[in-house]
Amino acid sequence: MPDKTYDLAIIGAGIVGLAHALAASKRGKKVIVIDRDAAANGASIRNFGFVTITGQQAGDCYEKAKRSRIIWGEVALAAKIPLLDQGLTMTARLPESEAVIDAFLKTEMGAGCHKMTVSEAAKRVPNLRRNALTCALYSPHEVRVESKQALPLLANWMEEQLGVDFLWQTSVTAVETPKISTSGGDIFAENVIVCPGDDVTGLFADRLAAYGITRCKLQMLRVDPRKSMTLGTTVMSDLGLARYLGYAELDEAAPLKARLDREMSAWRDNGIHLIVVQSADGSLVVGDSHHYGATPDPFVNKEVNDLILQEMDHVLDLGDYDVSETWLGTYASAPDRWRVTDAPDDATRIVVVTAGCGASTSFAIGEETISNLYS
Repeated sequence: MPDKTYDLAIIGAGIVGLAHALAASKRGKKVIVIDRDAAANGASIRNFGFVTITGQQAGDCYEKAKRSRIIWGEVALAAKIPLLDQGLTMTARLPESEAVIDAFLKTEMGAGCHKMTVSEAAKRVPNLRRNALTCALYSPHEVRVESKQALPLLANWMEEQLGVDFLWQTSVTAVETPKISTSGGDIFAENVIVCPGDDVTGLFADRLAAYGITRCKLQMLRVDPRKSMTLGTTVMSDLGLARYLGYAELDEAAPLKARLDREMSAWRDNGIHLIVVQSADGSLVVGDSHHYGATPDPFVNKEVNDLILQEMDHVLDLGDYDVSETWLGTYASAPDRWRVTDAPDDATRIVVVTAGCGASTSFAIGEETISNLYS
């Protein structure tokens, strides 16, 4: 059984919670992580595992992603988490997309990236549909992990090597720091960090209500090409240039968004942009779509999946393939911010990533929160 008294208790064992536990344990704090499930089961594992830097919104989000990428490299080595795809190929089919790429490369965020001809891009991604493309952007910064494996490996390493305690299948019913009331009894901690993911009606619901947080539902698929192939890098398409804010907030993106709204309205209406990554077994994880609501329905929409696959087929020539899995994810979303850090009192924090970039930014957010608590 875990001890009853800690320097820090963290509620939620997704990537946001684990990131805070890592930062605190590095400072020598005695940490416990409490989660209602038997293992991480939410947005942190129902994703691409794609650590994205290029295309993140300029400013705070981009800076947090850069720092988190460094930490991912450190913990992946220590926890024996395989780093899979390296780099990103952002493909372009339209002249308006090429204009966005050119503009992006002139920004600070374009450092280390470069524009490729179709032939150059095909050397990195052999299965590109060359006759459909005009150019591509290459970024060397991105990496990928297999999330459903990476999070358990990270938690196990933190428990075995850093001395972090984990209390699974335990609900937290109230937080009155230093007292945490749980389904297994009371635990005491000098500080508490609540990382609720998209559950904003439980702990501190009154405070979270002020941020207008809702849920985003996404659809994803696993594709098995019938012929062996190597993707090469993560692949994205024009739709990503119109959605990822590091591109989409550029002035040059306005003509692209207008054209996509006219010519690809079904994709835009369903919040679809293309990401394709490859797992160690050769299968491809493909997505995704975005629909918003307080309680999104739990059903996979075949028409939405078909649109995602059509966009993949526009960009990649895979030959025959099978869809072996399809699933839903949800994450917290807010209309005017990509993250929330709220302080009910000096010893308590609530931390929520309100966009789909938790895997890309959480390690740096954790460092920031812990630094503020213990400065």
